[in-house]
Formats: sequence, structure tokens, C-alpha cells
Amino acid sequence: MIAKLSGLVDSLGDDWVVIDVGGVGYMVFCSSRTLGLLGVGEATQLVIETHVREDHIHLYGFSDSAERDWFKLLTTVQGVGAKVGLGILSTLSSDELVQAIAAADKGAVCRANGVGPKLGTRIVTELKDKVGHMALGQAALAGALLSGAAPAASGTVRSQISDAVSALVNLGYSPSDALSAVSRGAANLEENATVEVLIRVGLSELGPADLGAR
Repeated sequence: MIAKLSGLVDSLGDDWVVIDVGGVGYMVFCSSRTLGLLGVGEATQLVIETHVREDHIHLYGFSDSAERDWFKLLTTVQGVGAKVGLGILSTLSSDELVQAIAAADKGAVCRANGVGPKLGTRIVTELKDKVGHMALGQAALAGALLSGAAPAASGTVRSQISDAVSALVNLGYSPSDALSAVSRGAANLEENATVEVLIRVGLSELGPADLGAR
């Protein structure tokens, strides 16, 4: 099973790239986001997801493991095949996907080719809790939920947001609810907001009635 390819970019297409690895060309299907980082003749390294079927073996390539993990997660949803999964990743970055799913924003997901209203609803509904758990384990993704933050939030900011979400989960809230609450509350705060402030605004978004129901 191929998990990574390192070589030279031989040629590029609308949704594929051929990577020359020691004289052997591997056709790899990618999102337009990943393809945009590649240039013919340039050295590259792609994380690979290998799909083996009775009639074919397809390689799907990603610029990093986060994009690969999203591809694997998206394709667990009924109706999201490899082509649609890549289409979603071509339209939304990993950070944008976290924000869209945490906010149940099916409209953002439906911007991708092949995703209609019903499928968009299914994606945000089925993945909401999974995205919450991902955010707890990946502070970098959680950090993207600061609507007013710079595109590349500092490690400290990311850690603070992750800690705030973890604290709310420890109080009894679900990861997805905690993630959404911190996201909404943090939008009106300065980028350097402390963990305590983030917890407080998260609690104000959730409200005491939500906690009592758990």
C-alpha cells in the first residue's frame, strides 16, 4: 500500500498529477488546492491514500496529512465518494471545513461541485461530533475558529482555544457544542484573549440551561 510519494512532477491535469519516482510515473488524483502547489519539473512530496478496487487501483494525493485525514473523514459519509471528497477539499480548506461543520453551515459545503442541499445537510450533521473531537486533538484546527484572527494564528492562540474547548467538555458539554460556542464567542474578542476569557464567553454562548440538560 502506497502511503507517500516523493519525486518530480512530470505532468499536470485538471484533477491529476503524474509523479516521476525513479523513472516510474504514478498518476495521482488531487484537489485543485494541492495541484495549485505543484509545478512541472519541480520536486514534490505527497501524502497518499490508496484505494484498491476489483477493477482499478487509484492513488489520491494530498499536500499534508490534515488534508488526507479530511478526505478519509468526508468519504465516510454516504454519498461522498472520492471525486466529491476532492471537490469539497478543492473548495474549502481544512480550517474552513472545521468552521462550516461546527456552525452547521451546509451552504458553505454546498459550494463544492457534486454537493446538493441534502448531501450538505448529511455532511454537517454526521461529522459535527467528529469535528469536535478532531479539534480537541488538533489545536491548529481549533485555532482557525477565531473569525478575526490572522490566517496563521500563533501556537499560543491555538493552544488557548483548544484548552478552552477541553475545559467546556470537562464541564459536561459535547465537543461539538463546545467548539461551536468558543467559535461564536471568540469572534468578538482580541486575538490574545486568555483561556479564562474564552471559557467565559463560551459558557455565555451555551447558557446554563444547556448544561443542566446534560
